[in-house]
Amino acid sequence: MTTFERDAKTLELPWPFTGREAELELVRGSVAGGRQGIVVTGPAGRGKTRLVTEAVRGTDCARVAGTPDTRGLAFAAFAHLLPESVSLHRAVQLLSSVRLLLIDDAHLLDDASAALVHQLAVHGRTRLLVVATEGARTPGAISRLWTGELLPRLALEPLPREETARLLAAGADGPEALTVNRLHRLCQGDLRLLRELVDAVRERGLPRRVPDSDEWEWRGPVPVTATVRERTAHLLDRTGPGERETLDRLAFGEPLPADADTLDLAALEGLEAEGLVHVDEQGAVHLAHPLHGPVLRAAAGRLRARRLARTPDSCATALETETAALTRAIAESDVRAVLAPVGEWLVAECGGIPARHAAVRARFARLRGELREAAAWSREGLRTTPGDPSCHREHALAAAQSGAPEHLPSTAAPHAARH
Repeated sequence: MTTFERDAKTLELPWPFTGREAELELVRGSVAGGRQGIVVTGPAGRGKTRLVTEAVRGTDCARVAGTPDTRGLAFAAFAHLLPESVSLHRAVQLLSSVRLLLIDDAHLLDDASAALVHQLAVHGRTRLLVVATEGARTPGAISRLWTGELLPRLALEPLPREETARLLAAGADGPEALTVNRLHRLCQGDLRLLRELVDAVRERGLPRRVPDSDEWEWRGPVPVTATVRERTAHLLDRTGPGERETLDRLAFGEPLPADADTLDLAALEGLEAEGLVHVDEQGAVHLAHPLHGPVLRAAAGRLRARRLARTPDSCATALETETAALTRAIAESDVRAVLAPVGEWLVAECGGIPARHAAVRARFARLRGELREAAAWSREGLRTTPGDPSCHREHALAAAQSGAPEHLPSTAAPHAARH
């Protein structure tokens, strides 16, 4: 389903609506017949507004929205629907004739508007579609819509990786598998961030065409866009003793052991308590969000980056550990995901990866049925070592199993000719 109205927040043509068919039917059903409506919640950028906009498309729907600057003005969100001076009782009477009302950014409503929405839900004459951002300070009258069981709540889940791939491939061309994985990992379901990153990558000329393909790939640093800064402001503003140094060390070297001499344990405990880092079962410390590392690295000055940065050679031990974990999973036919951030970082930002690791990654991807990923990993290995037989074999197997033609990187062509 593709729409052509400009997005009210970005003034750009929206991406095709995809991957939310079940949620769309649920929202539509909630405002049909004798239903009273629904509250849709989720983190910023999750696609809440787009979902409800699609749900009411073609209907007679009144719309209001909260804004940060009008939280102190009574009934500010309803100014276009109500007379200048009105009581809550009179406002309920005036709006009772509205059959369907969409309230966007309800967490930003002024108290009077929030009370009005609550009373409309109590009276039940107006069907309500309420959108609120999770984690934001929300008026009690709004949160009581679902905690008081006046309206059901739909907590919007992140768009799955497969649907993210469909969304990215909706245009004339789309990204290859490792780029899809990287974008999905960085954005964690934040569709606004996803769009901004893709636009920034394109505008800066960073994509390169995959040979003999209509796909493109993105390698290199993450562009620090306005939305990226907004999403990571709480991280960049850390000023506690040792906090920024600890975060930067993790950004340039994660995962690190919790007892590493270079980490400030007091700062680490505070960061863990606030959800900015997490410690895995093996005792290794990671930044909590995949976007945090690239942003912290981009924000570091040249001297700081030179002091903290690791080189591909310095990652050899960590990469070998990841290769061993993947090899064990293959031997045991264990298709559960294996965390391997070092290999992903080398491909994404360092321009190359050892062919042995690439071949193992490709084989593991084939075991999981991820044939496009398998082909992409084997291509990366062949770029580094054009004559590597394991990568060539994995690329051929991925192509054969998917039914796709075998297109090798140009640097691997001589090797391919010998076979």
